[in-house]
This record gives sequence, structure tokens and C-alpha cells, in this order.
Amino acid sequence: MRPALKAGLLPVWRDRDTLQFGVDPRRAAAVEGLGQTAAVLSLLDGSRDRDAMIAAAQECGVPAAAADHVLSVLAAAGVLDDFPSRLHASLPGPLRARLAPELATASLAYADTDAGARVLARRRAAYVRVHGAGRIGACVASFLAASGVGHVSCADPEPAEPEDLAPAGLVLADLGAPRQEGAARAVERAAPEVRTRDDGGVPDLVILTCPALPDLTGQLIRDGVRHLAVQAGEAIGVVGPLVRPGGSACLTCVDLHKTEADPQWPKVLAQATFARLRPQACDTVLAAMTATLAAAQALAYLDRPGTVPVTADGTLELVLPHWQWRRRTWPPHPACGCGAAVRRMSSAG
Repeated sequence: MRPALKAGLLPVWRDRDTLQFGVDPRRAAAVEGLGQTAAVLSLLDGSRDRDAMIAAAQECGVPAAAADHVLSVLAAAGVLDDFPSRLHASLPGPLRARLAPELATASLAYADTDAGARVLARRRAAYVRVHGAGRIGACVASFLAASGVGHVSCADPEPAEPEDLAPAGLVLADLGAPRQEGAARAVERAAPEVRTRDDGGVPDLVILTCPALPDLTGQLIRDGVRHLAVQAGEAIGVVGPLVRPGGSACLTCVDLHKTEADPQWPKVLAQATFARLRPQACDTVLAAMTATLAAAQALAYLDRPGTVPVTADGTLELVLPHWQWRRRTWPPHPACGCGAAVRRMSSAG
């Protein structure tokens, strides 16, 4: 282990013997009784293994037993990481600096002790395909790329129009060109090292930011590809459900529930799927908020694929002018052919 203080936590003194790591009480941890052993802290930069660090502390006048005790106390407080020297050596300097906030955030958010190395490794190995590259889809793609996802492609051959432009997405120079090409350029601006070509591989996650045709969603279910639906219109943003084929509600399950509440829903849905309404009531801020939450849900799945995301069997929805996202629950529908309801009943029995 190469002990290093956890990045992202500011050390602040509470009194002459008590050092607090972090400012917000929800993350902060205080360590008492440091006294003269505080000199050890300056050595915790990940450049030494534990034995070398203790030896260096002795040269600073801190006895070996005291230095070892400080390391144990800091580890118990959750403020030490095992410095990911191999990861750092594998990344070019500019890329390492750009991804430093991603590593620091992952280390804190998941309480890992590897400084975010495993999270970044999962992201760099992941492939996400985004269907729809308008003002939401292109932003989602660039957010994921900037967050360390190694392969992000977009599928949308339609020409870019002025209303598709958005910060972190398509720009003026993309007008008239296929939206998927503009999205690839947005990804390249955010993260030049990320692959953008669809090479025919099976994605780890598909994000649907445009009305999904039954043929596409049906194929994703049959292939067992997890997919996240995202949409915004009528001044409402919706993220979810994240479909785990056979394990959670699919998009057809949601539509079957809506049909129970409104028998005319299939007729409305058919028209909405193929209609081309311009302009959409999705302003720049709503698009950004929806894209951000969609990217966060995608990363939550990629980072911890074994956990159940909040958008499984549910949607997160924001209705302007309100500020709060609310969750709606959509359980698997027993009449749906996706099999999720049957499997769930079998497991419960």
C-alpha cells in the first residue's frame, strides 16, 4: 500500500491537536491527538509504501510506533487511500490531471480506498451508445466521455438544426451535418482520447434520448442489453426507466400501466412516436438538467453494475417551474412479454 490522504477533503485544524478532514459534516472526519505526529501528514502523498513512509517519518523525528499509529487512525477515519500508482503511470499527464476530479469524487462517493482507480477502470472499459444526438443526447455523450467512459457512440443521421444546439453539445458549425457527426465532435472536444465509432460491438448500456421504436427496444430486450430512456418536452424532463432485461420494468411495462390509467394511451403514443413537433418545449436549462441526471444514472450503473439503480422500475421527473426531481414507480407489468414480472413472482415464491 502507498498511503495517501484522500483527495477532495480539505484538512482544517479544529484546535492545536485535532485535525478535521473535509468541511461538510456529511463527509468530514476529525482526528484527535496528532500533536507532533502531524509531521506525518506531509509525507502522505502516495510516493512511498507504508514501510518507507514510516522510515521517512522517523527522519522527521516521529517514532516508528507513533507513525504507524497515525496511519492506523487515519485509515480507520476513512481519510486514507492506497495511491493508484499503476493507474497514474498509465495515463498521460494532461489526461491524469483532467480526470483527477472524477477520481476524487468516486473515492468519496463510494467510500473506496483505491482513490477511484477501480471506478475509472470500469468507465474506461465501458461502451455506451446514445440514440438521438439532439440537445440532450449530444450533451449526455460528452458528459460521459469527460467522465472517463472510454467508448461513446451516437446514432442519429438527421441533420442538425438550430434548436439542437446546446452547451456541451452541438455547435453552430454542426448545422446541417448529421447530428451523430456533431455529437462525435462534441465528444472529441471534451475527451479526445475517447472512441466514438460504432464498431458493431455490444454496448454495456444504451441511452435512448428520442422516441424509441418497438423494433429497437425489442431487440435490446432480446439481446439482454440494459438501456436507459431519457426525454424532455412540454417543459418536463424524464429520466428512466433503466431497463434490466428480464429483471426490471421495460418501456412496454410502463406503457401498459399508462394504458390502464388511460385506455387511449396507445393511440396517443403512436402519434407522439412518429410526430415531429418543432420547437420542443425543452429549453437550454431543462435539457442540461435532464442530460446531467441521465449521465449520472448511467455512471451509477457503470460504476456499480451489481447494484439496483434508482431508475430501475421507476422514472425521475421534473416539471417546470418546480425545482425538485420526483420519482414515479413503474413495476414490471404482468401482461408484458419481457418476463420481468414472471421472474419476480417466481423469485418471491
